[in-house]
Amino acid sequence: MKIEKSMENKIRIIALDLDGTTLRKDSSLSPGNRDAIEKAIAKGVIVCVSTGRAFSAVPEDLLKIKGLRYVISSNGAHITDLATGQYIYSSFVDPEAVDRAIEIARKNDLTLEAFYHDKAYIDEDLFKDIRDKGCQYRNREYVMKTREPLSDILGFMKEHRDSIENINFFFPTVEEREKWQPVIESIPNSTVLSSLPNNVEVGGKNTNKSMALKFLMEGLGLEYSHLMCAGDAPNDIPMIRDAGIGVAMGNAWDQVKEAADYITDTNVNDGVARAIEKFVL
Repeated sequence: MKIEKSMENKIRIIALDLDGTTLRKDSSLSPGNRDAIEKAIAKGVIVCVSTGRAFSAVPEDLLKIKGLRYVISSNGAHITDLATGQYIYSSFVDPEAVDRAIEIARKNDLTLEAFYHDKAYIDEDLFKDIRDKGCQYRNREYVMKTREPLSDILGFMKEHRDSIENINFFFPTVEEREKWQPVIESIPNSTVLSSLPNNVEVGGKNTNKSMALKFLMEGLGLEYSHLMCAGDAPNDIPMIRDAGIGVAMGNAWDQVKEAADYITDTNVNDGVARAIEKFVL
């Protein structure tokens, strides 16, 4: 899509994915991205985080940016107002969908993670495997820091079936993910997405980053045409597709690039900063 100059000048809110987008490979925020975010905020543009991470896993140095106001977490399950520390929006996985996910995992010996009260809980065996052997698609240090291991994660999910924010099935290879994805996609009343090559994530029927942004913008008197967002993975496609300016990272999946209006540089080359400088500053 050709972006008109008038559209660039209409941007009043920016939504930024974290992993593979705003953060570098080591989960750090580059000085260039920090500077661009701070300049956008100083210009009066609302900047919000829009991540698949639980809120508890959002880097502290990012949350300390003066003027950063909102965090959309768990793929759109929550919006936290940083000024008050309170949720202003919540969306959960349907309890029957939770039950079906438990059934699939138990019958087929699949490992998974569950997001609950903005924390991520992980199968204990998977946690130990990543701790001891590492993982090609996961940052070991990040998993150790942000996941809570449970010996009976399926029992935990059953107990809290009314308040599960997100379910993340994790596979040892891309081939295994491709094998099981159609089965997981059959879970009723759910949204099924991926943020990594070997995971499948299950959210509420109307849970995604775009729906959370719609709620937030309605409260602020804004529309999608006022929004610029940036992301790299399939779970970012809804917001990239709906935004006035949807930006794909240079390192994004091909399908994300196809959905975007503009492709910026990679996450290790300050692609977010370059997009903000082009369309906002």
